[in-house]
Amino acid sequence: MPSVRIDKWLWAARFFKTRALAARACELGRIQSNGQPAKPAREVRVGDKLRITNDGGDFHVVVLLLSEVRGPAAVAQTLYRETEESKEARLKAAAERKAAMQFEPMPTGRPSKRDRRKIIQFRGRG
Repeated sequence: MPSVRIDKWLWAARFFKTRALAARACELGRIQSNGQPAKPAREVRVGDKLRITNDGGDFHVVVLLLSEVRGPAAVAQTLYRETEESKEARLKAAAERKAAMQFEPMPTGRPSKRDRRKIIQFRGRG
């Protein structure tokens, strides 16, 4: 198997839950192959450098193996190698999000009637 469709590979490598989501990400320009925007039917080969943007963050990976079938997560992680810069950037972004959560107190429960009226007024519905 010299090459595989990029949407199939992204699904098999578990970057996306369904192949349709992987194809949609390609169409929206969230996937780049060797610096070029990738369409869903683009062929991915061993050694290609991919930039993948999804809910988990921004991944920069090098393709090590090809697969068209979705297997266990342990097997999926052997299909690629994430660059060190990508790992550091994702960990830094996660730490920033975690630190921001400490400064915003979470509501203790349901809003009171007065709070609810303020929310409605703020949203411009009242």
